[in-house]
Amino acid sequence: MRYEQPDRRRFLMLMAGALPGLTGFRARLHQSPHPTPRPGVDASHVLGADDLKDTPDAVPVFDLVREIPQIADGIRCQCGCAEIPGMYSLLSCYETDGMARHCRICQGVAKLAHRLYRQGKTLNEIRAAVDAEPWE
Repeated sequence: MRYEQPDRRRFLMLMAGALPGLTGFRARLHQSPHPTPRPGVDASHVLGADDLKDTPDAVPVFDLVREIPQIADGIRCQCGCAEIPGMYSLLSCYETDGMARHCRICQGVAKLAHRLYRQGKTLNEIRAAVDAEPWE
C-alpha cells in the first residue's frame, strides 16, 4: 500500500472539515458554567512570595487574587485546567501547586477580574467580561 500525499485542495478541504470540531471544543469550554463561590472561602491557601521564589514575577498577581478570593472562586478557569480533578475555580490555580505561576491565561483572568472588581462590577458582570475575552 502506497501513501499518497494529498494535493493542496484536498488538504484545505480536510482542514476546513476539522475546524468546526476545534472551534466546537473551544465553545464547549466557554459554555461550561462558572462555579458557585464556596461559603466562607478565603485566601488562606493562596501561595505567598515565599512559595513563589522560582517565579517572582508571578507574586503581584497572586497578591491580587489574595484580595478577591470570593470573586476568583466564582470564576471558571479559562485555560482548560477546570477539567483537572481537584480544580474548582480560578482560585484553585493560585493554591497548592500554584499552576498560575506559569500560566499567562490564569494570570490574565485574575488581572481582569481584579480590575473589574475595583471598578465596582458584580461577579456576574466579571464573569461576562471573562467569557467575552479570547483567552489564547
